[in-house]
Amino acid sequence: MRVNLDNMDFGEEENFAQLLDARERNATSGSLQIGKIIQIDQDRDLAMIALPYSKSESILSLSEIRDTDGNLLFNVGDEIELYASGSDNRPYVSYTRAQRNKKIKQKIEELAGDFQDKIIEAKVLKKNKGGYVMDYDGVDVFLPRRDSAFKEGVKVEGKTYKVAITHVDPQENTIIVSRKRFFDIDKVIKKEVVAKMLSGDRIYEGVVKKIAPFGIFMDIDNVEGLVHYTEISHRGVANPQKGFKIGDQIKVKILGYDEQKHRFSLSVKALSEDPWKEVEKELEVGYTIKVTVSNIEEYGAFVDLGNDIEGFLHISEISWDKNIKHPSDYLKVDQEIDVEIIEIDSKNRRLRVSLKKLTHKPFVAFAKDHKEGDILRGKVVTITDFGAFVNIGAVDGLLHNEDISWDRGIKARDVLRVGDEVDVKILKIDVQSERISLSQKLLSDSPAAMFAKMHHTDEIVQGMLSEIKDFGIFVKIDGSEVLIKNEDIPHEMKETLKVGDNVQCVIFAIDEKSNRIRASIKRLQKQQEKETLRAFNQASEQRMTLGDKIKDQM
Repeated sequence: MRVNLDNMDFGEEENFAQLLDARERNATSGSLQIGKIIQIDQDRDLAMIALPYSKSESILSLSEIRDTDGNLLFNVGDEIELYASGSDNRPYVSYTRAQRNKKIKQKIEELAGDFQDKIIEAKVLKKNKGGYVMDYDGVDVFLPRRDSAFKEGVKVEGKTYKVAITHVDPQENTIIVSRKRFFDIDKVIKKEVVAKMLSGDRIYEGVVKKIAPFGIFMDIDNVEGLVHYTEISHRGVANPQKGFKIGDQIKVKILGYDEQKHRFSLSVKALSEDPWKEVEKELEVGYTIKVTVSNIEEYGAFVDLGNDIEGFLHISEISWDKNIKHPSDYLKVDQEIDVEIIEIDSKNRRLRVSLKKLTHKPFVAFAKDHKEGDILRGKVVTITDFGAFVNIGAVDGLLHNEDISWDRGIKARDVLRVGDEVDVKILKIDVQSERISLSQKLLSDSPAAMFAKMHHTDEIVQGMLSEIKDFGIFVKIDGSEVLIKNEDIPHEMKETLKVGDNVQCVIFAIDEKSNRIRASIKRLQKQQEKETLRAFNQASEQRMTLGDKIKDQM
């Protein structure tokens, strides 16, 4: 007999026979009957059924006797097995319930007498007044509310749980289960299993049940375990979602058991010898090794040494070209390359390698083929606050702001753009620091050189005062700035000078290369005093000569 579990309530008494007697639609009886189809009404989607003991026909929905394609399984005149419940005048009948009821009978027969505390997995179908109807292998089982251990307000419909069978009634066709009983049994079993598994070599095979970003959850003899992502590989942090999938069987080593979380701490990498011991023993900084590119990122590439060790090749170590945009421009995944080891950090599990160190350094070749004073054509690659870097072949040189123009106010940002092609002159090649200094202004004569063509030292000149500084004044003479320092200006004159005044001075230094012209007012005064004294002496000599002549005559 198939019973309706919807109205079962185990809250007040233990009489299962009485409680299982309840039915939908206020039914008073229920049984399996053989009925005969006497009429099929396609328009109303109904079939009229005649039962042996009933005085009137029962109604059966055609949806219960259609296959998956919508075809009817029976025709008028066929006899079918039905579940009948309700009054004898017009009982309620169901074909599908009859089939499920047969399955319950079969399941009970399979269980026989060996059912007590049997652990099964069942899916919650629906909740009723007394508890929950669950599906176990195609049959309905009942989980009383007091044995469910479900938290209030938590949605459980559609979820699968482990439960223990506590009661089977062949007469009533009922199977009762308990989740609380499962916890009690599971606790005892786990305690024994855990104690056993923590002894010996602790190496077991488990099944992957769930994969999270931080690790892999596994089942080992019905005990949960976690392989943290740091315990997957000796390479270091690994992504669990890349190398594993649910259902995989993996051999692991048990590291310990968490009593609070009731799960094992597991490790995959503990099953193999730590390859870093081999690295420490066999490799040294400066060694050249063959590796395979395993992964490429924007900041560099990871390379496989072939023994579960990965090295890191930073983008700056791929090429001497400082303008490399992406490692993929030079490398491909699975490509074999030779690299030089530049760092071994066993404590932090880090190994760094270099590709460019195995190639010729562009600076060495440049310094060999060029010298200071050479004029080259290059391309502006970077502009900074202090100047611009210009690519001249395989190396970059610095064109400082002060070397762009003879005009002291001009900066790289004012006149240059990235990508501009410019002519430059090599100022200096610093082999020790591997730096190259460039100049644009030296490609033309300095204003001081132009000035030197018109003037010479010790020449008295005159110009307009253009700028006053703490250290002196600048006087513009024939388009050039001439510096007169404070020590070259009479003290009484310094206090009265102002921009726009005409200043007379004498030139005493012209530095064409540094574009510096120095003059002095004090020297002019001294020079003028010398000229005056020289003139006075000449006049005195002339007067003495005339006197001597007169004296001789007398």
